Amino acid sequence: MVLQNIEGVEGEPQVPCLFIFGDSLSDNGNNHLLRTSAKANYFPYGIDFPDSRPTGRFTNGLTSIDFITQFLGFDQLIPPFANTIADISRGVNYASGAAGIRNETGKHLGSDISLRLQLTNHRTTVSQISAGFNKSSEKVEQLLNKCLYYVNIGANDFLNNYFLPQYYSTSTAFTLEQYASDLVQQYSQVVQSLYDIGGRKFVLVGVGYIGSTPRALTTLKTNSSTDDINKAAFRFNANLRSQVDHFNKALPNASFIFINSTASKIDPSLGFKVLDSGCCQVGENGQCVANVRPCDNRKDFVFYDSFHPTQAANLITALSSYNASIPAYTYPMDISHLVRS
Repeated sequence: MVLQNIEGVEGEPQVPCLFIFGDSLSDNGNNHLLRTSAKANYFPYGIDFPDSRPTGRFTNGLTSIDFITQFLGFDQLIPPFANTIADISRGVNYASGAAGIRNETGKHLGSDISLRLQLTNHRTTVSQISAGFNKSSEKVEQLLNKCLYYVNIGANDFLNNYFLPQYYSTSTAFTLEQYASDLVQQYSQVVQSLYDIGGRKFVLVGVGYIGSTPRALTTLKTNSSTDDINKAAFRFNANLRSQVDHFNKALPNASFIFINSTASKIDPSLGFKVLDSGCCQVGENGQCVANVRPCDNRKDFVFYDSFHPTQAANLITALSSYNASIPAYTYPMDISHLVRS
């Protein structure tokens, strides 16, 4: 898809390529061919996407990383890894709906591509890039050193693992503090591998207010339960921010930033009128019911279904990540400064 020019973004992209790792907040079609209920390849998903078609994005239009891609100056969105005929010269999106840091996360819904499997897929991409450079490791390294690596994953490890004891044993094997620490440790191992491959510019996105989604608000009966889930996000984010400090000190010639997704809430002051329910009619799994028209006032809603933000909310998230419109949101700098570092 060709993007329209936006004010202040002209010429070549600010980085030569963008690699995206994550879950349904960033998935753009990687789950299409998987045996899973975590898919968004049907109407009303994509109703506001150019051509008004579903693409595998779990929203009505663009995701936050789609907007960030535009702010970075790319003239086309980054293709999914599942698109085997796509041009990978500007990057690849590996994100998978329901995926987590842990391999088993989300598997009660069917197959997904965990963070470690996304790392494996990235190695495949690097091999393809290497072939295009006649297997010149120096040229490949020079390219990857300039690319931006965006990682947004972790929510499913709580929502579709730890807080589902009927499917997973992690809540009996770990205290919440131990679990958050273990997640960040596993996450960091993958990031270290991406650095070893050649990555030098990293955006590590924290978990948002997962206890405040429409799904959590309707399925959990007490405020303490939703608070417990949000506390899990706070703990994970604190550990991830500390890891960013560690990486910036320990890894030569690399820059890492942390996006604090709980630094602020999207609220009526930003023009939203509906905060606690989704725009589309949802089924038992919290996703949109197929072929049922959603609400018409989509810009008024924070959530599109019971889990995922609307395009309007994604734009706010992208702006806050890219240019620090909310100072506490990015640490130690925003994406616009990272790509110039």
